[in-house]
Amino acid sequence: MRFGFIGSYGSPAQQVELARACEEHGWDGFFTWDGVSLDDAGFGAHPTWDPFSLLAAAAAVTERITLGAMVFAVPRRRPWELAQQVLTVDHLSGGRLVLPVGVGVPIDRAFTSVPGQPTSLRDRARALDEVLDWLELSWSGEVFSHDGEWTRTGDFQLPQPPVRGRVPVWPVGVWDAARPPRRSLDRALRWDGIVPQVRGDSPEDAEPGPDDVRALTAWIAAHRDAPAGPFDVVHQGRLPADPVAARDQAREVADAGATWWLESWWDPTTTTPERLLDRVRQGPPAL
Repeated sequence: MRFGFIGSYGSPAQQVELARACEEHGWDGFFTWDGVSLDDAGFGAHPTWDPFSLLAAAAAVTERITLGAMVFAVPRRRPWELAQQVLTVDHLSGGRLVLPVGVGVPIDRAFTSVPGQPTSLRDRARALDEVLDWLELSWSGEVFSHDGEWTRTGDFQLPQPPVRGRVPVWPVGVWDAARPPRRSLDRALRWDGIVPQVRGDSPEDAEPGPDDVRALTAWIAAHRDAPAGPFDVVHQGRLPADPVAARDQAREVADAGATWWLESWWDPTTTTPERLLDRVRQGPPAL
């Protein structure tokens, strides 16, 4: 299992320093996040930054670590602009970009205050699928067009493909062992990984436990085509300060089938850029 760190808060300079520290202190990935104007008294008090600009800067000061965002709000983005941003960071980083993707948080005014944006969960899910389809077509290097419900374009061509031919896509997928939501899970099976969530009212409540991860990975093994390539299961959580306890907690999730642990601190009342940097400098546990 690999270990990544989410830069939840901080100025652009602090985010870039956090990415540099991730590489220096043994982490395998740095992730920012994607929001514009959050209608929330806590989260909305913190500034937001363009994730691709931050990742481009992080790519310039690192050489090894994976880069991404938790998660890219794909339905509110124009696909041709998204494709160019993805391609730029992918090439700048030498092919180290990954794309965790989702429908976007419903409290972002970039959805609710902009006419014509998909706002219902169903519409955002459809838009997500169409933009991802457009993105994949753009990686072919061939001329293509697209005629969907939310994404309709004439001829386009991006003649330069990604460094590795494609950029890994990790959709958010909701897991419910009693009633697996097939549309959400089938979307993940089409791509390269999954960011699993359970039903909850906060980011912490939505984090699956080891038993959830174990049941999910068993379901994926039973439903995913055998010839398909590697598939990542991306777990978010918070490791304790004690290195032995952190190792044991991470090992439990790894044994359940997770391939990534992302250190994830979101409480706006207690999380500061300084605390994030201190935690990064402690490094990930050794399994």
